[in-house]
Order: sequence, then C-alpha cells, then structure tokens
Amino acid sequence: MSLFRIFKRKTSRQIAKDRLKILLISDRVNCSPEMMELIKNDIANVISKYMKIDTRNMDIQISKTANVNGRNGMKMPVLYANIPIIDLRN
Repeated sequence: MSLFRIFKRKTSRQIAKDRLKILLISDRVNCSPEMMELIKNDIANVISKYMKIDTRNMDIQISKTANVNGRNGMKMPVLYANIPIIDLRN
C-alpha cells in the first residue's frame, strides 16, 4: 500500500455516486440511508476484527427476492455484501 493512498480524497463524483447508490438501495426496501450507513459500518467493524478489508470499495446492498418457499409469494429482503479482503489477520 502506498503512503500517498492514505491521504487521497474521494472525488466529488465518487461521493455523489456513493450517495446515489445508498438512496436507491434504501428506496427499494424502505430503509433510511442513515440505517444503511449504520449497517455498513457495523459489518465493516465486525469483519475488520478478523481480516483487513478495503472499506472504500465495500458494497452493501439490500434488495427483495422473488418468491420465497413457504411464504405464499411474499418478497423477502436479502442482504448482499461485496467486501474486498486485503489480508487475513493472524
């Protein structure tokens, strides 16, 4: 990891893109953007205990599934997480 990468700031384009993603996701499942950010932070904190992860490129999404067995056609929320692992902790 480069020392300069630590001080690199996100561009306004990247920040706007991240905010739009959070809004779209929260709208799909009636979850506020604040709640999505809390979920994302909690997941990152727990996983960080066991491995080094890239939180900048971490992607958490909540969507609704199609028909779930035994639920009479109800759509259920599903959590998808794409978390880049940099290194495992010993």
